[in-house]
Amino acid sequence: MKKIANAGHVDENLIKEVTRDIQRALLQADVNVKLVLELTKEVERRSLTEKPPAGMSSREHVIKIIYEELVKILGEQRSIPLSRQIIMMVGLYGQGKTTTAGKLGRYFHKKGLKVGLIAADVHRPAAYDQLKQIGDRLGIPVYGVREEKDATRIVSQGLKEMGSIDVVIIDTSGRHALEDDLIEEVKNVARIAKPDERILVLDAATGQQAGPQAKAFHDAVEVTSVILTKMDGTAKGGGALSAVAQTKAPIVFIGTGEHLEDLDPFEPARFISRMLGMGDIQSLLEQAKESITEEEALETTKKIMSGRFTLKEMYDQMEMLTKMGPLKKLVSMLPGMPGVTDKINVEESQQRLWKYRVIMDSMTDAEMEDPRIIKSTRIVRIARGSGVDPKDVRELIRQYNISKRAVKGFLGNRKLRRQLLKQLESGGLGAQE
Repeated sequence: MKKIANAGHVDENLIKEVTRDIQRALLQADVNVKLVLELTKEVERRSLTEKPPAGMSSREHVIKIIYEELVKILGEQRSIPLSRQIIMMVGLYGQGKTTTAGKLGRYFHKKGLKVGLIAADVHRPAAYDQLKQIGDRLGIPVYGVREEKDATRIVSQGLKEMGSIDVVIIDTSGRHALEDDLIEEVKNVARIAKPDERILVLDAATGQQAGPQAKAFHDAVEVTSVILTKMDGTAKGGGALSAVAQTKAPIVFIGTGEHLEDLDPFEPARFISRMLGMGDIQSLLEQAKESITEEEALETTKKIMSGRFTLKEMYDQMEMLTKMGPLKKLVSMLPGMPGVTDKINVEESQQRLWKYRVIMDSMTDAEMEDPRIIKSTRIVRIARGSGVDPKDVRELIRQYNISKRAVKGFLGNRKLRRQLLKQLESGGLGAQE
């Protein structure tokens, strides 16, 4: 993408060079060879024959074509309905199946539905305990019997116990490989449960083995959808995407981290946009809306817009940012930033934010309201109270002064300031903005 964006002009040589780069990238990501050739052939054809629309440069047009063709590979978006249903999770060991069952439970729970989990993995030691811990954290009931080795009996009794539950999620057994007894067991569970959704959980790093796995589970229980896990790692998920293309079962969610909230609805257009470094502002706005109340955002924004920016406002901003999740995930949603996260130490920045909040927790109200009074003796006291070095307190004050100058410069634009204040007063600026 950078090669196109930085090119003086777009010609046939550049197009051929770029399509070769795309081929290499997709093949390294385990995407099926036939699929790669079809895609790059169409990118080359369109780039050389289509004229850019009015107002769009040749460079922008080629980038748009690549984006559209990649989205096309992933197919139509599909969502799991927010309604009463039984969901059965299938997959091999190590794919993240049990954790994903919990993440899915949290997703429906946050949408206002009553959710229950059934621990039908009767082979893996402590599988029930793991699911029970997840359920307790979420406030979701979990049914299971520790010593029971008959998965169908657990599922049958579990469904009776959860008769009033809206969404029942069944976590089934896995294996280290596709064995006959595993396939037979998931068939029997499916026959008893009659699930509305049969979700295959696939690790993004599975590679070309994703094909045989997807086919075997699909033949056994007719997989309706797929969840890709561990998409926060180095794996691109190409093998799994190819497998999805073979089974025709669409991806519905992707796991983007270890925490229970790290599950994103899979939308082909957004996924490709983030992959190409175009960011995903819409996901960022939705994350903000889910984590921060509109009242919180409006209150802090109004204070800042009126020219007030003390350490209290800085603290409130950090609180809201923390609620939205890991910094690395948020930064990856900003246009042009996904690649930048590899060059800057996001983890270090996250730790610094945490340290700043601890330091401010050791300050008095007077110090938070007027940081100018924080001199040597106060710095030493605050450092002792927060368990940091005095230089860390001075660094926080320095960062505050930089932020204050930035806010002052922004508010110096009177026209923009009046416009934003007018929107705030009319209620037209919500938490997302």
